Amino acid sequence: MKYFFIFFLSPILIFSQLNITGTVLEKNNKGEEILISNANIYWLNKNKGTTSDYLGNFTLPYIKNQKKIIVSYIGYKTDTITVNRLNLGKIWLHPEIKLEEVIIKKKINPLQKSLFKVQNIVTVDSREMLKAACCNLSESFETNPSIDVNISDAISGAKQIQMLGLNSPYLLFTQENTPSIRGASQIYGLSFIPGSWIESIQITKGAGSILNGYESISGQINTELVKPLTDKKFFLNLYANNYKRYEFNTRYNKVLSEKLATGIYIHSNLRNGKIDNNSDSFLDIPLANQINLMNRWQYVNTEKGWVSYFTTQFLSDSKQTGQIQYNKNTDKFTKNAWGSEVKTKRLDISSKLGYVFPELPYQSFGLQLSYSNHNQNSYYGFNQYDIIQKSFYTNAIFNSIIGSTQHKFKTGINFTHDTFNEIVNTETFIRNDNNFGVFFEYTYDNLERLSFVAGLRVDNHNRLSTFITPRLHLRYSLWDKASLRTSIGRGKRGANIFSENQQLFASSRIIDITTNKRNKNLFYGLKPEIAWNYGIGFVQKLYLWNRSLEFSIDLYRTQFKDQVIIDWENPRNISFYNLDGKSSANSLQVDLNYEIVQNIDLRFTYKNYNVNLDYKSGYLEKPLQPRNRFFLNLNYETIKKNEGKQWRMDFTIDSRGTQRIPNTNTNPQLYQLDNFSKPYSIINFQLTKVFSNKLELYIGGENITNLTQKKPIVSNSNPFGPYFDSTLLYAPILGSIYYTGLRFNIK
Repeated sequence: MKYFFIFFLSPILIFSQLNITGTVLEKNNKGEEILISNANIYWLNKNKGTTSDYLGNFTLPYIKNQKKIIVSYIGYKTDTITVNRLNLGKIWLHPEIKLEEVIIKKKINPLQKSLFKVQNIVTVDSREMLKAACCNLSESFETNPSIDVNISDAISGAKQIQMLGLNSPYLLFTQENTPSIRGASQIYGLSFIPGSWIESIQITKGAGSILNGYESISGQINTELVKPLTDKKFFLNLYANNYKRYEFNTRYNKVLSEKLATGIYIHSNLRNGKIDNNSDSFLDIPLANQINLMNRWQYVNTEKGWVSYFTTQFLSDSKQTGQIQYNKNTDKFTKNAWGSEVKTKRLDISSKLGYVFPELPYQSFGLQLSYSNHNQNSYYGFNQYDIIQKSFYTNAIFNSIIGSTQHKFKTGINFTHDTFNEIVNTETFIRNDNNFGVFFEYTYDNLERLSFVAGLRVDNHNRLSTFITPRLHLRYSLWDKASLRTSIGRGKRGANIFSENQQLFASSRIIDITTNKRNKNLFYGLKPEIAWNYGIGFVQKLYLWNRSLEFSIDLYRTQFKDQVIIDWENPRNISFYNLDGKSSANSLQVDLNYEIVQNIDLRFTYKNYNVNLDYKSGYLEKPLQPRNRFFLNLNYETIKKNEGKQWRMDFTIDSRGTQRIPNTNTNPQLYQLDNFSKPYSIINFQLTKVFSNKLELYIGGENITNLTQKKPIVSNSNPFGPYFDSTLLYAPILGSIYYTGLRFNIK
């Protein structure tokens, strides 16, 4: 009963409470800490163990009634550690024999797919994000084949991502396992998370865990921010490109004691160049200005089992776009020139508290709270769109075992409250959404053969009624270093049709909503979306010609029972209505990672999409969605020399096949487009010179073949006429982008 009472106090931070963690390292002659990767950690008298990663960190499943672990590494004295708490902290190894110099190298792939995790998760660490200069989260996926990055329209410049052939609203975005980008922030929210603040990203394919909610349909993307206690003391990143885009990123961490630290994080960017390389009289990229501030506090007391975080973030972002001659002071809401502004202010406050029972490291509970206030004022020509969203989220979870650590469970409750206030031209939409949910998740963990996670949650929502969300993930070890995964899960969500499709305002299209007359107390009178996701995946890791090779294949299908159809097939209208018929998305992905020769890594991916749905005009392929995609990445790194000196080079080719273009046949011939686009490829590169452990410089290029879409804006010469449309974008607008920057840090 006491745990039941705790659940109703507040929300909970999810930890891996059933694992022992620590860091393996040594000190060299200069007293510097050196992380030891690939060290062996295993239970005394048990054939159960693991190895440390490239940062020296390890996670070892807890075994009941076991008190000691063995830590060993070639060339070092083996050590026996008594396990008296969950986090063992730093474990120091000492050389077996003193030599003048011993160098042992093992390169860990910055994009990792585990053989043992039950869910299909790809982990991306900070090294991978550096390959694209990584100015914000939306740009951190440029070298990641699991995610498709597209520009939503030819006006706003907003980048949207897709997974399994479905747009970002069907993804669950979390920041340290707290829902983050949703509702009002769906279009621009990815640009509100600076890449330099991110420690790692976990990409989960298919229906994710039920712990964070019921909305995940195609997958989940979780970002882990850097931690004040373990991050660098000072970090600085400067960036500039040939389109007059300038970025400033810095963070400073102060360790107040062994248990307490705080960090100050600052990000600012400026785009002040009026670029119109295609001479259509419209800016190719918006003028923009953003200030982003964050303060984090971290407290860790491993002896007593407490861990807590407190984070505050404030953002001010403004964008101006439209015709080159547009003057916002004199031309707003006139026909002098077509222009647009989007101004956003956002406040996020979150806290986490976790407790691990010192004598029972497999048992814990946690609390999680978050509050956000998102205020956006915008207009696109004569179209006005304003939205204020206030959200409160609380989650509570209790973790323990049933008999042994092979049988684990998580259970808890969460509550979400959202207030939306939208102005769409002359109409106002106000609503309050409240949801209360309870959940239970059981995990059977057997690293040798079969493991599975079965979850069930029950939610009561004031608009979605009471409903059940089941999820099941299964992993089976076929043979040595080969795993087969399957999953099935149900997702449900209410579509925020305006905030998720803001590109529609940058056109002359008339908004048409076919409501459910029997129940107008839904989302804009539209029924909620319900879908089932099914997936199967295979991964094999082996050595070919003494070099590491990884092969994987994933096949997923999303079947909609109910869906809000976004119909662009009439060039004069955009229609929203409920699905009457069939809608499905099939996705096939094949990955091959191989070290061709020493220090040259190849990453190749092929993706095929088959996404079709019933429109009022017939059963059609989803528009602006490539049927096929080929992705090739080559990475070369020299061996680090004294003081960390190194060269890093990265080369990427992203090829996209034909895309169906929404019907424009009823337009005058001058404003008609082809039914399908032509295939194209984008080439990016980056070169980094590491001068020392403190300083590195980088230069790079994106879209270096200067590929652009001809006539990205329909009727650009008459933006106030009936045929103006900037939404039919399938290729880049900007030509070749060249950039340079530096990174400086003090550990």
